[in-house]
Amino acid sequence: MASVFVTGSSDGIGLEAARQLVAGGHRVVLHGRSQRRADHAVKSVPGAAGAAVGDLSDVGGIQDVAESANGLGPYDVVIHNAGVYLLPERQVGAGGTERVFTVNVLAPYLLTARMRLPSRLVYLSSGLASGGRANLADLQWERRPWNAMQAYRDSKLYVIMLTFAVARRYPQVRGNAVDPGWVATKMGGRGAPVSVPDGADTPVWLATSDEPAALVSGRLFSSSGASLP
Repeated sequence: MASVFVTGSSDGIGLEAARQLVAGGHRVVLHGRSQRRADHAVKSVPGAAGAAVGDLSDVGGIQDVAESANGLGPYDVVIHNAGVYLLPERQVGAGGTERVFTVNVLAPYLLTARMRLPSRLVYLSSGLASGGRANLADLQWERRPWNAMQAYRDSKLYVIMLTFAVARRYPQVRGNAVDPGWVATKMGGRGAPVSVPDGADTPVWLATSDEPAALVSGRLFSSSGASLP
């Protein structure tokens, strides 16, 4: 049995991954950005061990999540699933950072740094990362006109970069990224070709499998389970 923490687990892929993990006999801690959403997550996943609370769009909220999650740990696996998609305009949170970058990139970075390291780290990216452009001089779109799709693509490219950096820095940890495909969540829309259970399969497999293909680090996996070095 593994102990697993899943961010953004009140709906979508995170919620389904948590359900699959509990069904597999694992200990699972959930996460919601508010107490209401955390309570909803716990009710939606019977058998969950609890839920951390905190808004990942704000640096202070990220710290709250780290402290709350650490208090409910330790963990063998952390799945960094939480994310936001297309925002109609650039939004700045209470801490002064842009929301897409904060939730999608800064939150997994800071949580990795501030939580006790598990044996495995799984980061949710996207196939749209292939259109991402690294702009280290303007990570938060302070200088450029806002482009919602490009901001999302860039953020998911940065997630892959973070994954590879973590794998190099912490060789004792298996750190991998996952492109779950175009999944029929609230974010992906009903017309998406990949079901939510199928979208959660690869993150769950990476979190728990002892197959040789899963016991690697510094890889990007597709929803089919294929990996790229």
